[in-house]
Amino acid sequence: MTGLEPVHPRPPTAAESSPSKAKPGGDLTARLLTASILIPLCLYAIYLGGLVYLAVVIGFILLGMREFYALIEEKGAHPLVRWGYAAGAALPVVAYVGNEYHATLLMTAVLLGVMVNQLRRPRIEEALASISGTFFGVFYVGWLFSHTIVLRDYHDVVTAKMGPVAGLLHPPESGAYYMVFAAVCLVACDAGAYFAGHRFGRRKLAPQISPGKSVEGAVGGVLVGTLAGPLVRAVFGVLDPSLVVGFGWLASLVFGFLLSVVGILGDLVESLLKRDAEVKDTGGLLPGMGGILDRIDSPLLGIPLMYYLLLAYTYLQVG
Repeated sequence: MTGLEPVHPRPPTAAESSPSKAKPGGDLTARLLTASILIPLCLYAIYLGGLVYLAVVIGFILLGMREFYALIEEKGAHPLVRWGYAAGAALPVVAYVGNEYHATLLMTAVLLGVMVNQLRRPRIEEALASISGTFFGVFYVGWLFSHTIVLRDYHDVVTAKMGPVAGLLHPPESGAYYMVFAAVCLVACDAGAYFAGHRFGRRKLAPQISPGKSVEGAVGGVLVGTLAGPLVRAVFGVLDPSLVVGFGWLASLVFGFLLSVVGILGDLVESLLKRDAEVKDTGGLLPGMGGILDRIDSPLLGIPLMYYLLLAYTYLQVG
């Protein structure tokens, strides 16, 4: 879209009459091939941590924000993309070197900067859409996904917040375990919903938002994601028992369930955005999976949930 035009949002696409019954053929092959490359790379970045991990997180955020701004541009809005990219890249850096207070200061500065910058634009009738779209992109993609930094560095974070006793419960590399735990539960939920929906899907889950999603698929996803929690704990309990000392079996089951439920909701939220923008996928970067936002839609809600649940769980342990 070129030039500055008044915002005239298009109406959402009409809901389809029935869920998709397409069988997972070539799309599944492409999805599995992409996963076989993407998952090991992500796991290796989590294992390394540090600046490599930070760079990967920034890359995901910038790619995700590019797709998000493309969505709202399809609706006729004109976000301040440079401001959004700068803020989105800065948030994980602030999370890496600072804390939540610094992130709050940054978010406040971004909102003020976007509003002031809007005063220089020629069309005031699009100010509301531009400001809200720009800031929501920073929040939805940048701020939510920057929780992957504090979760990976959970030992340092919880030691600073709750003292050395909490740090003993969660040793230095436990953050890598928690990141893998959350990621596996969310991916397992997504896979379970995909296959259960294709095999058993009958009743629509949210027909106006995503006609292809079914209640049976959601149930299957939550079931698989919940069971993945204790399974991940069992594997890490064999590889390095010290990493799971502060995370019991019941916690792994409850966390797996809650992550799966939120993962389903995160998927629906992104489907809502795509439905309103009249697109099937947010991009084509990942064959068989769509765009980056199509891949991180569940983690955008699931990773912050994992972090705050862990803080509450740790507080109960040391309180």
